[in-house]
Amino acid sequence: MKKCLIIDDEPLARSIVAEYLQAYPELEVVQECGDGFEGVKAILQHQPDLVFLDIQMPKINGFEMLELVEQAPGVIFTTAFDEYAIKAFEANAVDYLLKPFSKERFDAAIRKWLQSRAAAQAIPVTETLEEATGKQPEEQHRIVVRAGNNIRIIPVGEVLYLEAYDDYVKIHTRDGVFLKKKTMGYYEKALSPSQFVRVHRSYIMALSQLTRIEPFEKDSHVALLRNGERIPLSKSGYTRLRGVLGI
Repeated sequence: MKKCLIIDDEPLARSIVAEYLQAYPELEVVQECGDGFEGVKAILQHQPDLVFLDIQMPKINGFEMLELVEQAPGVIFTTAFDEYAIKAFEANAVDYLLKPFSKERFDAAIRKWLQSRAAAQAIPVTETLEEATGKQPEEQHRIVVRAGNNIRIIPVGEVLYLEAYDDYVKIHTRDGVFLKKKTMGYYEKALSPSQFVRVHRSYIMALSQLTRIEPFEKDSHVALLRNGERIPLSKSGYTRLRGVLGI
């Protein structure tokens, strides 16, 4: 018996998926969820094999939800919007069902998932979810993180700077530091260049937090932030910062 979750804010959409799944007695629906917060908790609790996931939902969207899950299950997106298909497959989705979808199209997605499971069992897979650089409009203005058992939405205006930390990025805010399993390269592309600049291989700084640039040892420099913290500037980062500031 394989465990499934249905995560969609539309009750009718959830009921259609549940009805189609009745043809597969080996697939058990362990929970239906109406938003991304509930969906994250359900994934952590049940560790499902397969998730049917909507994209546009209240609170956090489907892509943001998956970012909060360490080991993503198989995902079949079910959505009324076709513009996210490329990002869905960049996130290693099994399939992308565009509402309203037929039983035949649903069955094809299930077959594709079963085939992918068989292939994964034959060939070890070390990564289940890769970073997708394309972001939805709301994601340009916020970062969603897990804080213990809670989910926190951080407006980018509250971010002081980002710091590389092994396989994670530390999000420094006035309210504390939060970890996100992303790369600095991801945020360098995702954050607005008019608000953030990468000043070092390990640091991306909010321009609004800069008070002054100070010389350091030999030909190096540091950036002094409003909260008193000092961020090292690499040679290329110093040049980039001067260019953004027009000095």
